[in-house]
Amino acid sequence: MFSLTPTRSLLLQALADTFIPPLPDGSPSGSQGVNLEKLEAAIREQPEGAQKEFGQLLDLLEKPLLGLTWFGPLKPFRKLDTAHREQLLQSWAASNVPQLRKGFQALRKLCTLLYYGGSMAEVPAAWGLLGYPGPDEKPVDTPKPIHTLKPTEATTYECEVLVIGSGAGGGVVAGELAEAGFDVLVLEKGPYCHGCDFTQREVDMLGTLYDAKGTLCTQDGSIGILAGACLGGGTTVNWAGAFRTPDYVLEEWAREHAVPHFTTPEFKASLDAVARAISVNTDYPRHNGQNQALRDGSIRLGQEVKLIPRNEKGLTDSDSHFRSLGYSTMGDAYGIKQGTLNTYLLTAFEHGARILADTKVDKVTVANGRATGAEAVYTAADGRQIPINVRAKRVVVAGGAIQTPALLLRSGLKHPHLGRHLHLHPTVVVGAHYPQAMNSWHGPSMSVVNDTYTRLHGTNFGAKLETPPTHPGLLSMVLPWRSGRQHHELLRGASHLGSFIVLTRDRDGGRVTIDKNGAPLIDYVLSDFDRANMLEGVRAAAQIHVAAGAENVYLPHGTLPTLQAQDGVLLNPALLDQLPHLSWKPNQFGLYSAHQMSTCRMGGDAATHPLRPNGETVEVQGLFVADGSAFPACSGVNPMLTIMALAHFTAQGMKAAETPSRRPLPLASTLGHHAATTT
Repeated sequence: MFSLTPTRSLLLQALADTFIPPLPDGSPSGSQGVNLEKLEAAIREQPEGAQKEFGQLLDLLEKPLLGLTWFGPLKPFRKLDTAHREQLLQSWAASNVPQLRKGFQALRKLCTLLYYGGSMAEVPAAWGLLGYPGPDEKPVDTPKPIHTLKPTEATTYECEVLVIGSGAGGGVVAGELAEAGFDVLVLEKGPYCHGCDFTQREVDMLGTLYDAKGTLCTQDGSIGILAGACLGGGTTVNWAGAFRTPDYVLEEWAREHAVPHFTTPEFKASLDAVARAISVNTDYPRHNGQNQALRDGSIRLGQEVKLIPRNEKGLTDSDSHFRSLGYSTMGDAYGIKQGTLNTYLLTAFEHGARILADTKVDKVTVANGRATGAEAVYTAADGRQIPINVRAKRVVVAGGAIQTPALLLRSGLKHPHLGRHLHLHPTVVVGAHYPQAMNSWHGPSMSVVNDTYTRLHGTNFGAKLETPPTHPGLLSMVLPWRSGRQHHELLRGASHLGSFIVLTRDRDGGRVTIDKNGAPLIDYVLSDFDRANMLEGVRAAAQIHVAAGAENVYLPHGTLPTLQAQDGVLLNPALLDQLPHLSWKPNQFGLYSAHQMSTCRMGGDAATHPLRPNGETVEVQGLFVADGSAFPACSGVNPMLTIMALAHFTAQGMKAAETPSRRPLPLASTLGHHAATTT
């Protein structure tokens, strides 16, 4: 396991001061704002091989031979002067050696995220220099409505249905089956947070609510992956976009994967049911600066924009509600966002389901070709690791498209397509500086969408143009670093920055495997086909920024090509034409994913699809999958609502196949049941 020795700590402080140097404006240096304990914790969340590799990277930086990597002085990093340190990092960023680019990006992302993203409690002046007001005041503390199990010793549970994961898939299955009278137990790897547990600080919430403390990435380090790992899963951290699956995607799935139910009235009824349950609407009228820019720029270019349906309720037009919406990607402290935490999981609990958070499932148990339960470990509040065994008649795995195939592989499943066909909706950020203040960290993170480029060249593949959260930590990671001063000055204009994302529906996928310890390993390289579509989206996003009145547009490449514009006219258009001719190798540009899909895809051909159309695995009876990994291919839109609909549809089939052991209980009588089973 990676350890932070005193020597490594000094080295990381020197690196932080190089990435974020002290400037004459009084901004604190990187070493003052980077919390090394949190950095160490993030590294320890990585697979064993990645931890070892990071340690080797730091050890290399302590050796005189370091100079051979950049043809500089034969000195360790800490013995270089400030100018040489920066030149070394610049050399690694542009290197033809993939390992050096990977090392540069890993160090840069960790240092800038930890500095700008919330460990600033000690040096709040850094936020003030960006114009960032920081989180709102904490909401009033309220009791947690769900009472989770808290075992104190090794425990065996019995249930009819074990649900592993509590997000868009697992939460819906649990709610549907518990309400129908089934005895349900939910296991969730992450914690149960509520109300003021959501501190609205990026680093704290990434570390609490996201898989690998927000540092999950592909093996080559080129794609950062955001995946929820908390009670409510991705619905707790989703940007509140609740998109319906496009008809052409459902038709493609039905036709190409022999799953006709996707085009039936029954599946549409499931979409309608989950949309009602999570209060999907387009009633909220206010846009933040960057959403308004996407709307205005698109309309000026004659392109249609649409309001994004959002799963929120109880909103007013007050400034306090508007501000708070900007933080809901870090967990909603006010109960406005209607993820499974506030809907289906609550329903499950009110109908007798037992819920155990902070519990990692090691394997699904199988006997005579049938799922019989699971083996897991619960982490108690004092850090103790408590063994958990579950005996169940049926098991539903809903850990997401990274963790679900890893769990099935750890459990002995061997289908040749298990873990393959990973789709990520690879996404780049196109930022721009506007003459007016944008303050895009407040208001809905995404409220309008431009779909002009979603079906390019007569195909079902292309890119959506939307907007992302723009708090300083994530912003610091996506804005290219050319030098410490350049990067800091770019962020000094954060209040005037507006960002669009180019979300690509990828045709060509990657793969999830496991290492010797069973940890997931993610391999994915953006194909030429998908990159070409992405770059068309980048060009379009830049033109919309210009039409909306941006002065400078920052193209998403490590060399930071910058467009200049005046009065809606682009002054250096040749730069856009040169964009496809830049080198787009891994770690030469920032690539991200908030949507992972299709690694356990369902279909009618058992030889090429690990799941049957009803969601059951072809290898093991009674073992179901109900999350984005079950998609036959990627959805092309934020997958939350589609996952929920598929989970709802799968649950109806499970209800029809077996009778629950008890009749559905009225709400009044279930409350006493909880008191008996959760103490």
